Amino acid sequence: MQMIGLAAINAICQHGMHEADIALDSATDSLGLLSVSEGDRVGMVGLFYGLIKTIKAANADLVVIEKNEELIQKYPDLPITTDATTLSNCNKILCTSTTILNNSLDEVLAHCSPQAFVSIIGPTAGYFPDPLFARGVDVVGGRIVKDGELFLRRIKEGKRWGDATQRICFQKKTYAGITY
Repeated sequence: MQMIGLAAINAICQHGMHEADIALDSATDSLGLLSVSEGDRVGMVGLFYGLIKTIKAANADLVVIEKNEELIQKYPDLPITTDATTLSNCNKILCTSTTILNNSLDEVLAHCSPQAFVSIIGPTAGYFPDPLFARGVDVVGGRIVKDGELFLRRIKEGKRWGDATQRICFQKKTYAGITY
């Protein structure tokens, strides 16, 4: 039920963005804005397995916060924990937008240092970022639906959304906000 609610919010927001002719940034890589460097301590909320090599190559420390305890057993060589308090020592945080669906975003943000650079990304983050920016988030990366018919057909077929959607990135430092 929560997924349907968030999908409705996304649809309404995307309609509002279109009607207000809000310029959407589809060129910026929301993951690239994290700019992981040597000496960084990266908190990853949700396992973004494909980024592990990049973080290790940068000689940065990593802690992964994961609700799925089975992943701790599956990846014993990775620093995976269920303890969100470990985020307090991180200067860069990459957070899955699924935290909004599973109601863990408040807990995550409560443990982030005010100085940490926080990115929330994921396909479900296709809404106005204003509330997240007000809570200290720096980047919101998500998707918007470009072709509704194709999108619904792909969902029905259990296929990836692909070119039915488009990646977007909102940055707190460049976002003008909602104007009424």
